[in-house]
Amino acid sequence: MHAETGGSRVPATVISNRYELLEELSHGGMGDVWRGYDAVLDRPVAVKLIRQAAVTSSQLAEELARRFRREARITARIQHPGVPQVYDAVLDDSFERLFLVMELVDGVPLSAYLQPDHPLPVSWAAAVAAQVATVLSHAHDVPVIHRDLKPSNILVARDGTVKVLDFGIAAILRTDVTKLTATGSPIGTHQYMSPEQVRGGRITPQTDLYALGCVLHELLAGRPVFEGNEYTLMHQHLTAAPVPLRQLRADVPEPLETLVLHLLRKASESRPADTQEVYERLLPFLPAAGSVPTKAEAGPLGTPDPTRLFRHPYAPRSMAPKPPAAVHTPTTVEFQPLPVLEQVRAAIKEAYAHADLLLDDERFAQAVEVIGAVVESAASALGTDSKEVLGLRKQRAAIRFLGGDYRAALPEFEALAAAYSRTAGPASTPARECRAQAARCRAELGQVTEALHELQDVLDTVRALDGDVSEEAIDLRHGIAVLLLAQGKVAEALQLLKPLQEDLVMVYGPEDELALEVAETLARIRLDLNGGAPE
Repeated sequence: MHAETGGSRVPATVISNRYELLEELSHGGMGDVWRGYDAVLDRPVAVKLIRQAAVTSSQLAEELARRFRREARITARIQHPGVPQVYDAVLDDSFERLFLVMELVDGVPLSAYLQPDHPLPVSWAAAVAAQVATVLSHAHDVPVIHRDLKPSNILVARDGTVKVLDFGIAAILRTDVTKLTATGSPIGTHQYMSPEQVRGGRITPQTDLYALGCVLHELLAGRPVFEGNEYTLMHQHLTAAPVPLRQLRADVPEPLETLVLHLLRKASESRPADTQEVYERLLPFLPAAGSVPTKAEAGPLGTPDPTRLFRHPYAPRSMAPKPPAAVHTPTTVEFQPLPVLEQVRAAIKEAYAHADLLLDDERFAQAVEVIGAVVESAASALGTDSKEVLGLRKQRAAIRFLGGDYRAALPEFEALAAAYSRTAGPASTPARECRAQAARCRAELGQVTEALHELQDVLDTVRALDGDVSEEAIDLRHGIAVLLLAQGKVAEALQLLKPLQEDLVMVYGPEDELALEVAETLARIRLDLNGGAPE
């Protein structure tokens, strides 16, 4: 979502002349998290504002920033896909607010999986815990201790990968260095706080295992291990025995109940030796590779399946769906009052202007968002196959191509080629352009054979219409030759490049930029064919 309302831009908050805060994502105990944009590297980011209650002076903010950079260097050594990267720590102009800039992960927080009346399937709970244990094993080997593991700090990405957020954040805010609150209360979340944290004792990797036990209990029971206000919770963590899971849910396997009780032991040295042991004990409850989930293993509607990584380990990424080949039904457009159409066309004009400004700064990701934001409303008002809507989609695909996002641009160009073939004919200029651009996307993605076939088909159409020396034909001929060279088919490329250079010299002159480039390519090929000696 771009920061726009009512068709006019709302200036985004910018920190460090680089990071724009676009949309608040969450409001948590340690700080608010925003979806942001990195104007330097043209990428989305997550930006966390450390709460002002935790930052009581500019000196403390500077100390926190230094401490963050120290912790971030350590955290960066956790080489695991389940640990989102942390990019930067920024003090605002007042030197009293600290922003942490991190990788933005598209996923669902584990807290969304917690439903008191519908505890998770055993395989889902085990899959989450096993993935968290894997992440912790890499962290503890550094060593980095999380200190604040809880459902809101665990995210399940769309492909089922579990991400553990905020590594090092609790360490940055630790109270043994500086009191961060008026009471000096310990940093952490009381429902998942180990006895040693409550006492202010030594933190060890087993501290994270206790929190993992709390999380796993809650996933299986649908409710926390202990409940009450913060003082009641701290007392229970110190003295109360957790209710065994099978008393709350009869279908929990006994060994899994035993593991959770082992994780929740009061003395840290009495808990499992390490995360590797925890993972081994979770293995029997994980789905087998290639298995198909049963109806009983369905999790909450709309949430990613964390068992997918175990059912399909190292599976290829999901391919983007191809546009349907069904017979086209002309789009019916309801009558729109003139003011509505005028508003839509004004919004389209503004989107193009806004995107052009962003492209001047090479802010491709944001330019794509700006164009995309008006596509749906334009399609509703003007029809999905209207000239204006297809033009918007073509511009969005072109921006993706310019920004190097060939994987997203490819299906868009293919769908556009089909749409233009329906509305303007398969030999029309926009249909040909989109087919050629789709082929170029394939070439960039390593699908050179398919790209060559498609470009040759387009060239055949262009030759039949406009001959061999139109600007479009020359561009296609050169592109095909370059791809042949990339495949090592030097002789075939040479057969194309010789007449291409002759045509370029005849039509545009010997000093034409492309004519000179082709001449240089031919010279290199001849040197290569003659073993490095000139003819």
